[in-house]
Amino acid sequence: RYAMTRIDFYLNAKSKQQLASRIVSKAFLQQMRIVIHAPEENVARDLDKLLWMAPSTGFLPHCTESSRLAPDTPIVIVRTHDSHTNGQLLVNLGGEPPRFFSRFERLIEIVSDDEADKAAARARFRHYKDMGYSLQHHDMSGRS
Repeated sequence: RYAMTRIDFYLNAKSKQQLASRIVSKAFLQQMRIVIHAPEENVARDLDKLLWMAPSTGFLPHCTESSRLAPDTPIVIVRTHDSHTNGQLLVNLGGEPPRFFSRFERLIEIVSDDEADKAAARARFRHYKDMGYSLQHHDMSGRS
């Protein structure tokens, strides 16, 4: 029997992509395999640009799920809900729970201070809770 996915909600993020980039950077330094679920094309594109610039001393090696390099790349951006990509950490930037989240050791849900985003996050929170997952939350207000 495997352990249930640990789920952390990061609330009141000023920029979801900036926070995702910081979390991914830390996980990369811990040599984790990371998948970022970004179903909206503009979010995936902005995050891709951000990962090329962060950290300022280099870049975080990443690609999209469709790249032939995806199996060998430590950070993969996926847009579909039926991804077959796996890893240790899944970062969700979408409004719905990724259908494949239970294959990961850890799921990070990033929530902005936008009311519509908060409402979608509350629905995801209830979904995970109803499934029996233990949930943690971290308030990011007041942090850059």
